[in-house]
Amino acid sequence: MALESALITHGLAYPANLKIARRVEDAVRQEGAIPATIALLNGEPRVGLSDDDLARLASLAADDPSTRRPRKVSLRDLPMALAQGATGGTTVAATMHLAHLVGLEVFATGGIGGVHRGHPEDVSADLTALGSIPITVVCSGAKAILDLPHTLEILETNGVPVVGYGTEEFPAFYSQRSGLKVDAAVDTPGAVARMARARDDLALPAALLVSVPVPQGEALPPEEAEAAIAQATEEAERAEISGKDVTPFLLARMVALTDGRAQRANEALLVNNARVAARIAQALIETESDA
Repeated sequence: MALESALITHGLAYPANLKIARRVEDAVRQEGAIPATIALLNGEPRVGLSDDDLARLASLAADDPSTRRPRKVSLRDLPMALAQGATGGTTVAATMHLAHLVGLEVFATGGIGGVHRGHPEDVSADLTALGSIPITVVCSGAKAILDLPHTLEILETNGVPVVGYGTEEFPAFYSQRSGLKVDAAVDTPGAVARMARARDDLALPAALLVSVPVPQGEALPPEEAEAAIAQATEEAERAEISGKDVTPFLLARMVALTDGRAQRANEALLVNNARVAARIAQALIETESDA
């Protein structure tokens, strides 16, 4: 099953990025599945990294002026990055594309991209990819710094079924609840696998988006998370930060404004999502055996 690498290159600082990448891969293995972290190394797409590759990619993201930082590679960046021999971390959209190319059916991430608050024209390529690449994506909703209602509207327009895993509400990344309903709620990997197989039988092009709440012990209260998001967003506006720089800035400020609790929530949901995704991957194999 697939794992993204933009988290490693642009989500967390070194060496925390390497530690969480290893924890996520270990969680997948503990559930009996094989992790395939996807990235670009010297212009080559890699589906599955060795531990040495993982360590190298993580160390390149360190704030060291003597090293060239890796790129953040989304879907539109792939042909340029490959042609230029670049090294980079793949976003949700790029990871989905590369995973689907090699036949992987399940992908685990933290939170998908979406519509930025106050900027409805700023829409992540993740939403387009989710509407056009038929794999199962396990996440904890969209990143809470985004406009969640508008993001769900676009997912609906793009034909993406949003499934709650153990919840009837769309998770708000750092928090378990957003007040927004999912399209269906399930409690088992088998139920997800049956939905994915039904999607395939109907030849529908969209992903199945499985939304898993952050574990209760590390979740932020919605009010606390929202207050920190509002402050971070205001700071970004004052600093005139835009484009690809917005999300990394806001996520970093969330960590600072919550005394590190946002990062602990992020790490907890990443590991938990990987475990759930690995179980779904196993269930998909079982549905093939039953066919």
